[in-house]
Amino acid sequence: MNLLHLDSSILAGGSVSRELTAAIVAAEKARHPNLNVTYRDLAAAPAGHLSGAHLAVFQGNPSEDAALLADVGLGGAMLEEFLAADIVVVGAPMYNFSVPSQLKTWIDRVAVAGKTFRYTANGPEGLAGGKKVIVASSRGGFYGADTPAASMEHAESYLKAVFAFFGITDVQFVRAEGVAVGPEQRARALEAAHAEALKLAA
Repeated sequence: MNLLHLDSSILAGGSVSRELTAAIVAAEKARHPNLNVTYRDLAAAPAGHLSGAHLAVFQGNPSEDAALLADVGLGGAMLEEFLAADIVVVGAPMYNFSVPSQLKTWIDRVAVAGKTFRYTANGPEGLAGGKKVIVASSRGGFYGADTPAASMEHAESYLKAVFAFFGITDVQFVRAEGVAVGPEQRARALEAAHAEALKLAA
């Protein structure tokens, strides 16, 4: 069984999402002793933003740009890791009401027609089903459905839509909310999120 572990927080030791993804992966490893884990730090080594030059290479046009070809190769490796994974653990802090741009560039590399989805006469069809996705979501404030800021939440809703588009129906969230409100709320949010992580792996 293969697990793909992705972090996208720009923070190091103070990152809530990184703490939670590590806990989730540890719980999954305890549950599956022979689990093969592949790790990518998308903040430390992100793929480049897609460009017209990328699209030209994808369409078979030759290029002598070594940096571009290396980046295309990196995107290909990211896609293969995703396709090979049975479990995907994603660290997704909310930045300015959405996901970090580094996570968005990863999504752009795995959202490939003919690989993770295809268009049919009946509409789009996901090709990457059968995976389990666990998202470690961290938010400085409160953005739940029953809060005044609910309409500003474009991180979890976006990830749900993306993975559903890929055909993945088993998407779960481990959420730490209000972590910037104060030390007591941060501690409560982390305690609840860690408990949820253990429950998901049980």
